[in-house]
Amino acid sequence: MSPHLFKLPVLIPDWPLPSGVKSVITTCQGQPLGSRGKLLNFLDDTEECRQKVLRNRRELVGQLGLTQPFPWLAQEHGSRVVDAVDAIKHQSPPHADACVSRIPGLACVVQTADCLPVLLCRDDGSAVAAAHAGWRGLVAGVLGETLTAMPGEGSAISAYLGPAISQEYFEVGGEVKEAFMARAESSDQSLTEACFTPSKDRNGHYYADLYQLARLQLRGLGVRRIYGGDFCTYADTARFYSYRRQGQTGRMASVIWIAS
Repeated sequence: MSPHLFKLPVLIPDWPLPSGVKSVITTCQGQPLGSRGKLLNFLDDTEECRQKVLRNRRELVGQLGLTQPFPWLAQEHGSRVVDAVDAIKHQSPPHADACVSRIPGLACVVQTADCLPVLLCRDDGSAVAAAHAGWRGLVAGVLGETLTAMPGEGSAISAYLGPAISQEYFEVGGEVKEAFMARAESSDQSLTEACFTPSKDRNGHYYADLYQLARLQLRGLGVRRIYGGDFCTYADTARFYSYRRQGQTGRMASVIWIAS
């Protein structure tokens, strides 16, 4: 599946998926950074923006050849997981930060603009999932809850870490480090601490490696095949929205589905 087939700008995650499973991540490439009505922007509430967002969502569903609408989520930086079948029954997006699908043509989707999107797939292609994993979601256990909602052991599941803010730009307070240290297993304490580099300019602040924190959690859950994790939404101004860089901004959509 080539990104050139799409009118909306996308990248194709580079990871070995079973036959019949596909994934894409939208980008903002080619869009003016100062424009309103940005692709998949969930923050602007003007009528003009809302109509553009709805149009882009419909267009993306059509370009992917999906038979069902996206199960959009009202993301809250928590750990709740919903089944995609249940999500599309809601008149408004359910409050959750991950969804799981076992139905061909019914995708899972999350929106991000610095937080980490994690796509998951069973080796036999029978189930897929998407999780919104910012630091709060990781501390809350969203990855563990998502894997619990997927059948089988973690060793039978692969993961892809989509575009997120890199450690170089992700400055956090000491309370963030303390929260991760408190939930880390004793065997992972030193590895978790290594994910936080002290700031040279602000006492008690750190630069956190969101990608590595997610990898540690996934490995602890039995997932051994983890791909991606080599983007930076903050630094790559041509392709990605960044909440920390722009403030009010759009969202990328990370999508995974079983083809019908």
